[in-house]
Amino acid sequence: MFDLITMGEAMIRLTPLNFERVVQADTFLAGTSGSELNTAIGAAQLGLKTCWVSRLVDNPIGWRIANTAREHGVDISHILWVSEGRVGLYYYEMGASTRASRVYYDRCHSAMSQLEPGMIDWSGVLSGCRVFHISGITPALSASCAAVTEEVIGAAKQAGCLVSLDINYRAQLWSPGQARECIASLLPQVDILLTTLDDARIVFGLVAEPVAVARKFIDTYGLKVVAITIREAPSVLRHVWQSVAVSNEVACLGERIDLELVDRMGSGDAYTAGFLFGYLTGDLTKAVAYGDAMSALKHSVPGDHPWATLSEVERQVKSRETKIQR
Repeated sequence: MFDLITMGEAMIRLTPLNFERVVQADTFLAGTSGSELNTAIGAAQLGLKTCWVSRLVDNPIGWRIANTAREHGVDISHILWVSEGRVGLYYYEMGASTRASRVYYDRCHSAMSQLEPGMIDWSGVLSGCRVFHISGITPALSASCAAVTEEVIGAAKQAGCLVSLDINYRAQLWSPGQARECIASLLPQVDILLTTLDDARIVFGLVAEPVAVARKFIDTYGLKVVAITIREAPSVLRHVWQSVAVSNEVACLGERIDLELVDRMGSGDAYTAGFLFGYLTGDLTKAVAYGDAMSALKHSVPGDHPWATLSEVERQVKSRETKIQR
């Protein structure tokens, strides 16, 4: 039924205006955020039929999040609605000059963090799905979410889905050792792994060139594809982006892209959306090209969600080249 199903927490993002710090701000811009939701939205913008699964409180804050997903064309029919609980918040302090951007979480005891195995009929949800995607943020939320992550990945494999996982390490949620133990146990059932070069080093201790890191993951865990993004940050508002994707047959290296940042939040999720679209509609070369283009466009707009059309992404792709290394 769906090309892509994702599962994860969504939050309300609060951003001080005009580069103010949280401690001095009187006014905050509210938006919605969530790694797996961002990916579902981006993929829907490119034309995939997507569904986002989560657990939300049945109040105006939960409705706001669900409405955001729905307005982008993401199916929300499998959200679990609860009468009590809370939606998590995070504050995003945009950096400038020598001051780096910073995130502050207020997400403990959220409705999603209390999701437990058995609450969702995964066989019904995943029937006919092509790809199931989740990030390492979800199992980091709680022990029960880690158990649900294991449950849903097993169900996805049983349903014949490709399984996609983004390591997406968050130091405020768990330690590198905890992340490595959990994610390593999941990887034998994963088909597509996405990670930053930094996360591969921090969580798995892999220090090498990106292609070598990707091949190490493939050899160790039997993955079909590994995509690695590399970000250089010469200044807070100027970054350089590049990605590589590796399978047993080929390695594809995208061009380096110079970025002037409006907002970097959600750019990795946008890459995942473009990458999965390219992979499902083409090959690894297309996946890298569309992932890079989608991420580059995301950097140009405020908020966590990408705002891009397929034609805009294709124009970006045509202006760049993805090199194949055999």
